[in-house]
Amino acid sequence: MTFVQLEYIIALEQLKHFARAAAHCHVTQPSLSMQVQKLEEELGVTLFDRSKQPVVPTETGRLILEQARTVLAARDVLLQQVQHRKGVIAGELRIGIIPTLAPYLLPLFVKPFAKKYPAVRLVVQEMMTEHIVRALREDKVDAGILVTPLQEAGIREHVLFYEELMVYVSRKHSVYHKTYVIPQDIDPDRLWLLEEGHCFRSQIANLCELKKLSREHSLFDYEAGSIETLRRMVEVNEGITILPELATLGMPPREMLMIRHFKKPAPMREVSLVVHRNFMKQKLIELLKKEITGTIPEKIRNNKPSRVVPVNEH
Repeated sequence: MTFVQLEYIIALEQLKHFARAAAHCHVTQPSLSMQVQKLEEELGVTLFDRSKQPVVPTETGRLILEQARTVLAARDVLLQQVQHRKGVIAGELRIGIIPTLAPYLLPLFVKPFAKKYPAVRLVVQEMMTEHIVRALREDKVDAGILVTPLQEAGIREHVLFYEELMVYVSRKHSVYHKTYVIPQDIDPDRLWLLEEGHCFRSQIANLCELKKLSREHSLFDYEAGSIETLRRMVEVNEGITILPELATLGMPPREMLMIRHFKKPAPMREVSLVVHRNFMKQKLIELLKKEITGTIPEKIRNNKPSRVVPVNEH
């Protein structure tokens, strides 16, 4: 049994196809197939059901794969500890980040982190919260950057910062003329929302106490896939939406005039770095956390969790 064989079966499990797994591992398909077969012969079990397409693990195979991930994670930790003893910070860190954070947070810390730790390879993927949690449990990512609290068993949450939730309102909306906004000022029929599946959508529902959105009198029913689309819909089609603070950074003065704050205490969303309880790359995660908190604006870094809006469905 070799580390390479364990890497091959994990790739095959993830990609569910011998040719794609071989390409991912930069080997020929016959070479990968031969190594998988050798491992099966050594263990005396069949790891994959080849009669099905896509290829799926057998019941025994799933148990072996789970242990294989643990073995490879322990190997990586051992290698990292050796590197750290030599004063070298190296390795790979796979990160899942939710779409409502990615375009605003990644540009702040990725370049400084890469410059400071050139031997660390960051692999970042945008994913919905539920997919990040699943990927953490299956060891497909090492950490997630998302909105908490999740209240997920076995998931550890390391709070990074709190960002204020703000109102973005059309100049033709009555709220535009108010200094501060309360949730009751927001008409559900004039509110632009992200599509289902985004945790930010459920936060807005909780904040505005929206039990059910009424679109009966609307001639145009639309749910956006990104925060930037929400902004444009408000600017062009009027109405109102809610933006997280990071999304307002660098806004032109003309657009900043459309921002209104909620009456204090301002609602906040809690942003955390989350890992699985079996997480084994502690040093890298500590460095990443330090870099993120060091690069966010001071105002956001100093926000207090006075009114954290829950993520769970209303």
